[in-house]
Amino acid sequence: MLQRFATSGSTFAPQIDHLILLIAILVGFWFLAAEFALFWLCFRFRRREGHSAQYITGEEKHLSKWVTWPHFAVIVCDIVILIPAILVWVNVKQSSPPAEQTVRIFSQQWAWSFQEPGPDGALDTADDIRTVGDLHVKVNATYHFELQSRDVLHSFSVPEFRLKQDAVPGRAITGWFKTTRTGTFDIQCTQMCGMGHGLMAAHIIVETPEQHAAWMKSVSNPAAVATSVVAPAPGTGASTEDSKFAEVRQ
Repeated sequence: MLQRFATSGSTFAPQIDHLILLIAILVGFWFLAAEFALFWLCFRFRRREGHSAQYITGEEKHLSKWVTWPHFAVIVCDIVILIPAILVWVNVKQSSPPAEQTVRIFSQQWAWSFQEPGPDGALDTADDIRTVGDLHVKVNATYHFELQSRDVLHSFSVPEFRLKQDAVPGRAITGWFKTTRTGTFDIQCTQMCGMGHGLMAAHIIVETPEQHAAWMKSVSNPAAVATSVVAPAPGTGASTEDSKFAEVRQ
């Protein structure tokens, strides 16, 4: 239902949309019920001639049930929300399908830079492709990402993917997504990270396999890369990429 009003670009986006809709329905029901009870009580027991105010402690059994029963009903609703919420969390955060491709995402004040495999399909090799501001991926492909911050807290967010992950300095945080449609989608930083926070925007460009292959061919230069890129030690994620994008800080 929510997909009529918001673009969905990943496989787990509909699950998150359904969870949000479920929460909105249940919370909306109790909001309307509470407001109806409030205004009905205000009207029913309004000040009138010939009727004195009555002091009620609320301890009487026939009165306390109007608090106890809704209380238990709200707990049941919480459980109804909790079950799909746990399932979504496990699917998105605790487990992931096998990766078809792995990319690195670097955040810094105030730009996004990316490292993805070249034609050989492996990271930290001479033909790796490094970009600033645009991440190119294939449609209907499962991507694992490794998210790093070079300075302060940032947050990698792609609203159409329903994807949001904080980037913590000193940590490499992993996650995944599988694209479902082609197009250009906004990447935002949703963690206040300094004066240029509002300008820290980028794009994720989802292409067909043919378009992605053509883009990769247009930006790959194995001969030049082989002489300028030094492969990092396994697992460190460090390479000449840091110096390559140092000017982004300026």
